Amino acid sequence: LCFAALLREANPSVRAAAGNRHSVFIDGEGRLSSCGTAAQGAEDEDEDEDALPSVLGHGEGVTRLNTPTRLLSTLGDERAVSVSAGGGHSLALTAGGAVWSWGRGGFGRLGHGDGQNRLLPKKVEALVERRVVAVSAGRRHSLARAADGAVLTWGEGGLCCLGHGEDLSNQLLPKKIEAWAPGL
Repeated sequence: LCFAALLREANPSVRAAAGNRHSVFIDGEGRLSSCGTAAQGAEDEDEDEDALPSVLGHGEGVTRLNTPTRLLSTLGDERAVSVSAGGGHSLALTAGGAVWSWGRGGFGRLGHGDGQNRLLPKKVEALVERRVVAVSAGRRHSLARAADGAVLTWGEGGLCCLGHGEDLSNQLLPKKIEAWAPGL
């Protein structure tokens, strides 16, 4: 429903990502929109959180959007070129290689050095020295690939999905996977 509504706006260059209960879109001008619900279901009980408007990126009090609605955040006046939607968070990549995140912050999945939820997109400052070319949001973790081929991960480490070998701790900031070598 959300995707069809955005296409009706006659925007053929739209990009989209599907999360657990939300969708994120980029229009032809590089602006972000989202729709979905912040309500929780049975599989989210381990999150120990009530409905969080943060997953939609529209700020306090917005817990449901039936059609794609443009986010107020301008991503520092940069154009978004890619989005990824995870279980309860989203990532946006700008044309300049900056990464922005919002949503549920548990396990450090937003990459801001803490486990705080973010109601609006916030730049991942730990990545400002790198030009990121791709992002991916998982259920409780995130990944970025840099232009130099490095892969960085952050968030929940207990399920071995971060790629840091025996270090299964949660990573609150992006951490380079040392065992990764481009071309393997």
